[in-house]
Amino acid sequence: MNILDRFTDKRILIWGYGREGKTTEKFLLTHTKPLEVQHFEGPFSDLPAEGFDIVFKSPGIVMEEEDPKFTSMTELFLELFADRTIGVTGTKGKSTTSSLLYHCLSRCLDRKVILLGNIGLPCLDYYDEIDEDTVVVFELSCHQLAHTKVSPHIAVFLNLFEEHLDYYGTVEKYFKAKTNITTHQTEKDFFFVGENVPKIPTLASVTRIDKDSLKDFELSIPGSHNIYNANFVYRIAKDVFGIQEKAIEESFKSFTGLRHRLEHIGALDGVDFYDDSISTIPEAAIAALGSVKNAKTVILGGMDRGINYDILINYIMDHPEYNYILAYASGKRIFEAIGGCPQCTYVPELKDAVEAARKLTKPGEAVILSPAAASYGYFKNFEERGDKFKEYVGL
Repeated sequence: MNILDRFTDKRILIWGYGREGKTTEKFLLTHTKPLEVQHFEGPFSDLPAEGFDIVFKSPGIVMEEEDPKFTSMTELFLELFADRTIGVTGTKGKSTTSSLLYHCLSRCLDRKVILLGNIGLPCLDYYDEIDEDTVVVFELSCHQLAHTKVSPHIAVFLNLFEEHLDYYGTVEKYFKAKTNITTHQTEKDFFFVGENVPKIPTLASVTRIDKDSLKDFELSIPGSHNIYNANFVYRIAKDVFGIQEKAIEESFKSFTGLRHRLEHIGALDGVDFYDDSISTIPEAAIAALGSVKNAKTVILGGMDRGINYDILINYIMDHPEYNYILAYASGKRIFEAIGGCPQCTYVPELKDAVEAARKLTKPGEAVILSPAAASYGYFKNFEERGDKFKEYVGL
């Protein structure tokens, strides 16, 4: 039976009616023959699930229960195309790794390669473009993977750090959501995993990427973390697709990176400015400072989600050579925790932080926006935060 036939004459409810919910509705109405498609926005306690045969849950909606009636756009896509999909997850580096992998494969393979997930349009918008020979690179968040009962043919789990505790409550629950990227793989599948990711039971062939034995590459994007990401791409391209090493390395040279990910937005009065607004955890801010050779000032702080900042606090105390400008709720918490730090400045907002950074940073030095915190509550998303940073700098 065709996978889509199971929706015939069914009553379907879409829980969450944002971009993904609207795409799901459009797909169901144009590619299947349901009896009814309705949508609902509200908490689980008010969800009228009993009146429907199938419920599509949008990512980001909290639900503890496991119920076979519930599915998602991601799960349906993987049911249709898991055999040609490379799924990429991890706390940090998903977008860059997915984009670099797409860049490499699209230049080195004589096949159609599609990049989707948190990048670009919702996955089902690409349904009609995918054939049996297509390679799909799918960036997968923890929210997309939660409750998913299908895993991609090639799974990538880059790293695991404390994140999204406002949603999951514990790192263990957050990790469990991400494990679905490999849990349902078979012995015919591949799993590429970072060294700090706890062991996950899987039938797939496992390749662990060890930071102590990385292959070096010539990249146009800065940072040892990007060398780490590139090693995943290299192993997949070489080991799974049989691409020659020279071709892989040449494709890496032409990859210019993504916006808001340690992006050099320009120089003003001799000072370089970098937008790393994607940074939402302490480890990302520390990596940013280590990646920019002339780094002098870093702007930190945003929404306080209750994550542990000890590693960043210790780093600040051990590295007095930098200026630390702290803003918003998490910045205030860090500032108060350190206490009496001569190289630390607290300001209320990003605009104030930029003004302070320009006063503290000399020509030849660099300012990095790397907040180590979420943007929500102050900005619509990390993209808007990065755009505002550029606006306040005057570039």
